[in-house]
Order: sequence, then C-alpha cells, then structure tokens
Amino acid sequence: MQNTDTTLTIATRESPLALWQARHIADRLASLQSGLAVELLGMTTQGDKMLAGPLAAAGGKGLFVKELEQALLDQRADLAVHSAKDMPADLPEGLELMVVGPRAEVCDALVLHKDHAPVNGSALASLAHGAVVGTASQRRLCQLRHARPDLDCRPLRGNVNTRLRKLDSGEFDAIVLAAAGLQRLGFEDRISALLPIDLMLPAAAQGALALEFRAGDSALRDKLAPLCDAKTTLTVGAERAFSARLEGGCQLPIAALARLEADGGLHLGGLVGAADGKQLLTDKAFKKLEFSTGQRASSEAVQAAAALGRSLAERMLANGAAQILRAQRAAP
Repeated sequence: MQNTDTTLTIATRESPLALWQARHIADRLASLQSGLAVELLGMTTQGDKMLAGPLAAAGGKGLFVKELEQALLDQRADLAVHSAKDMPADLPEGLELMVVGPRAEVCDALVLHKDHAPVNGSALASLAHGAVVGTASQRRLCQLRHARPDLDCRPLRGNVNTRLRKLDSGEFDAIVLAAAGLQRLGFEDRISALLPIDLMLPAAAQGALALEFRAGDSALRDKLAPLCDAKTTLTVGAERAFSARLEGGCQLPIAALARLEADGGLHLGGLVGAADGKQLLTDKAFKKLEFSTGQRASSEAVQAAAALGRSLAERMLANGAAQILRAQRAAP
C-alpha cells in the first residue's frame, strides 16, 4: 500500500492504549490536512499473546513491534504508532523512526490498592514491609528493590486495564505503571503518586510517541514533520543514544532522562543497575546545544544530543556499568 494525498493506513496494536495513541495521531494528521482519510489496521503482536512471566524472559520489547513493522514492509500499512520507550534501538532495514511531541508525563506512577492510602504524601514509604508490588520492567524492579529491598516484587503483564484489574482483585498491594499511559486512558485519578526521578529514573523516551514508516517515503515524512517538537526530538534522541550504546532494552535495568533548557543547555541523567537492586550506578552529563526555544531542531543539534548520550554511556561503561551489564546478561 502506498499512501496518497487523501488516504493513510496506520498499523497499531489493539490494546486500549495503543488504539488511543493511533487515533490521537490520526486526529492530529487529519487536522493538518483537510480531507485526509486515516484508517487503522489493528494487529495482535507476539508480545500481546505471551503474557506469562517477565517480559525480558519472553524476548523483550521487539515482541510488540515486529508484526507492525512487517505490515509496513509488506505495504499493508503506511505508518505505525508506538510508545517510543518500547522501540528497540535498531530498526529493520528499510524503515525509519520519527519521534513526535509534545512529550507527556515522563515519570512512573505508583498505583495503590484501594485498601492502602499514602502516609504523609509518600506512597512508596506507606507500603507495609513485604507488600506485593507488580511490575513487568527490569528497570523498575531494580530501582524498587534498591529503595525498598523488603518489598515482594512480582511479574505483572497485560495492558493497562488488565493490570489495574489484577490490582483491584487483590493480587497486588500496588503496581507501577508509566504515568503517561494512565493519563492518556483517563485513569489519572488512579495515580497514588508520581515517583520522583531520584527514586525511579524513567525509561529512555518514556512519555513520547514514535512514528515508524518506510525509509525514503519523503511525501509521508513531510506530512509527519509538523508533529515534531524540537524539545522532544533532542531529549529523546539523547536518551535513545545512551540506551543504544549500552545495548539496552527491557531485559536490562537501564534508565535515562534528558532535560533541555530554553537556552539550549541539555542535561542527561543515566542509570545502570542489577535486577536485585544491590548495584546501582548513576551519572550525569551536560552539553550546550546551538538551539533556543521556538526553533526547529537542526541536524547539528540532533547529532550533538546523540553524541552526549553516547559519551555518558561510554563513561559509565568505563566506571563499572560494563561489569554490571555483563553479569545481568549472564543471569538466568
């Protein structure tokens, strides 16, 4: 299928959050081009079917995108919409990625069972010794165990609605989810607390949306360009470059968050840890970009942001991250 001036097909998973994201992009594109008809091609991925055990053991984030990417390569769809944090660093040959903005809330959210209430505003501290907490993320698991080694952390899979149902049924005392997904689905009132970044550094690109399409489709690239946000492009670019250099994914406890100042100052924080929470290495980096608010992100600024991510990763590898990651990859 080739997109035309009046039609566009978007491949999407069929979870409520994925459909919300696809419809959100469809609406934004339709508002930019009068008469544009956007169709959704709903798909079930391998990751949607494999719900038992930790995601890392099932094969990682790529399980949620392969079918969508094949639809692009087969020309059954023109565009795929993803949560940017779910995208592997390496794309299949013939595809390219565009991160769009503005970025939603980057923090993780703690959602407590209805029988629990935050004490003195600290939801995590209010959990009893040995409380059962659900998460599917090695990154979250590492930081939870580091902050509260007494917690009983257990795997939690399924879409947002499924995870909330498991919490409400009493399987868990609390669960940790991306705040952006809860907000997009209208579940903001379920958030007991946003976990501060000094306690729970987010995944690279968390809160951003990514659009994947066939490389060389300049007409579609031009259609998508107005959805880009320079701040999101540069911060996510730095974070993904950091994760890519570490060969990160959901199988490894890796986190990154960048912040862009109005004058172009780019701050990047990174984390590498062990799943048991006993080892946690953090570091920060800064670079002044040739950028100011209101400008588009130049290719030079994009390259500089990515270079900052790689340099921070290199420094952390030299300072102990390589040994931590080697041990994590060798772990059963």
